[in-house]
This record gives sequence, structure tokens and C-alpha cells, in this order.
Amino acid sequence: AHWRRLVEAREAQASAFRDPAYWDRRARSFNAATSGRKDGFLELLEPWLAPDRTLIDVGAGAGRYAAPLADRLDWVTAVEPSQGMRDLIPPRENMTVIASGWELAEAAPADLVICCHVLYGAADARRFIEKLEASARHRVFIQLRFGQLRTPADPLWEEMMGTPRARQPAFGDLWNLLLQMGIQADVAVLRYQSFQVWKDEQEFLDEYRPPLASVWDEAKGRAWMDANLVREADGSLVFGRAESSSGVAHWQPPA
Repeated sequence: AHWRRLVEAREAQASAFRDPAYWDRRARSFNAATSGRKDGFLELLEPWLAPDRTLIDVGAGAGRYAAPLADRLDWVTAVEPSQGMRDLIPPRENMTVIASGWELAEAAPADLVICCHVLYGAADARRFIEKLEASARHRVFIQLRFGQLRTPADPLWEEMMGTPRARQPAFGDLWNLLLQMGIQADVAVLRYQSFQVWKDEQEFLDEYRPPLASVWDEAKGRAWMDANLVREADGSLVFGRAESSSGVAHWQPPA
């Protein structure tokens, strides 16, 4: 109930601004910011990787985990609802890409199931996790941030709306939910440098102005950009260069 309240409170704020193409439009900048990130997650998986094993990547994004894992495993199934993200997944002969959210995906069970930074918007997280567990023969891994989203989305929202943005669920909320579900998970902490980058001002505006179009104030937006974005010599813009941390809960599902 606590998790659902968090998700629904945040969703209620944004219902008037919902943008089905958000992740399609954000795919390139998201991939630019995360594709080379060394966050330690692949190293965490190492003891469970073997050439005869299979894996499902739930919410695979642009394939930053799925592609390198396909090089180490027998087969990878990448589940990703955003067309813009799927277009960026590096092709692999031993990878199936399913164009769907997890709740509706029909994926054959695999040895390992990973789900990284996806659960934040799932109101029925219990059912989501139960499906992850039912799809894994050997191990389930769920990664979530300890703190809140470090992108311009929330501060720009607050600038334009004049009200605080409701928080997302974080790793502590996941841990409590797993305990309520009777899941005794192991926990790993990952620390890494995070930032966002856009090739120019127009790409930034194309990403963040449309979701707030009805309340966007150009003067406020420009002032926020000047105060919070670092302009590099090549014209690109960078936001939020700092250390971030995530938790990974992982466990062996019941036989």
C-alpha cells in the first residue's frame, strides 16, 4: 500500500502532462549519459554468468547491460516498451527483443532475470516482482536508486509549477516491500558517477519543454538552464555531475 501511494501521488501530479513519447525522445541523451557508465552491476553478476545460461533484461533501455551480457551468455531476452530505446540496442544474434512493458510481456523463463531502474513507476510492484521471480530459475536482481532522480525533470517541474514534486519509490521502499513479501534478499551497494549530457541547447529543450508545454515559462526555463547546466566547449550541455548510489537486491527464487 505504501509503494502504491508513492507511485500514485507522483502520477497524479503528472497526469495532465503525460507524454507517451517521452522515452522515445529522451533515448539518445539517456544512452549518451549511461552507455559508458561504470556502475559495477555487470561485475556483480559475474559469479552467475556462464556460457550455457540465459537471462531476461526487464526494461532493457538502450541495451547497456543486455548487449555485453549477450556476449557472455547463451541467450538474452531484452524487454523494452520504448521504440526509441529499442532502436539503440546493439544487435546480437543471441538476443530477442520484446517490444512491451513487463506486465504484458510473454517471455520464456530464464536462468537470470535483471531489472534495473524500472520499478519506480509500477504501482503494483508486488505483482511485477512476483512475475520477475516466476520467470527466473536461478537468480533475480533488482536495482534502484537510494535517493531521488538526478535529472532536470523534477527541478524544472518545481520551477514551473511552484510546488514540490512527489518523490519516487527508492531502494529503501523496495527493501521493505520485499520483506513484506517474505523475500530475504542479499544486498549490494553500487557507487558511480552520474550525469546527463545533451549535444546542444535545442536537444535539451526538445526533451524537457514538451512535457511541461502548458505551463512552460521561457524566461524561467532559460534562467534555470543558465544556473544549472554546464556548457562545454563543443556546445554540449551537462547536468548533475556527481556520485550516485544504487542498491541491488538479489535472491534465488523458490524452486
